[in-house]
Amino acid sequence: MHIHHEPQRHLPKGDLELGDVFSSAIESVLNSRPLCPLTSDPNDFEPLTPGHLIIGTALTSLPQEDFSSIAPYRLSDFQRHQLIIQHFWKRWSREYINTLQQRTKWQHHKSNSLKPGLLVIVKEDNTPPLSWLMGRIVKTYPGRDGVVRVADIQTKNGVINRSFSKICVLPIDTV
Repeated sequence: MHIHHEPQRHLPKGDLELGDVFSSAIESVLNSRPLCPLTSDPNDFEPLTPGHLIIGTALTSLPQEDFSSIAPYRLSDFQRHQLIIQHFWKRWSREYINTLQQRTKWQHHKSNSLKPGLLVIVKEDNTPPLSWLMGRIVKTYPGRDGVVRVADIQTKNGVINRSFSKICVLPIDTV
């Protein structure tokens, strides 16, 4: 993914430090995308990411304070950097992660793509994407029309029940 031109339009001219911070934060996001399960063990919820190939382990990010409610002129340089990164996170989770969610409502053929064994990400509305749980579907619940709308998901914290709209099936997993 080519990320150099779009962010440069939003950065102040001559602020190399901000550009470096922003670029490395975006690279961290992109290098945290799950590629496939790390092992074939169905109880292993750790995905293989580009970060594993770069540094040998998953990339992680410390949670940051939300600066979106503070007037921009009151923010320090560091806080402004974090605000720009937070805006990227929000946009990335809205646009990229939503592409992983299938919208069967608008498709002509209603497919039951939620099947036991699939590796999924569980989307949480007020949580940053790096904190979203990963798990495997263990049971599905079809509606009266036969379309699956709810699933039980085994995560590292136990089994949770989520609606289809909160489940992002990873496109790389095969059962």
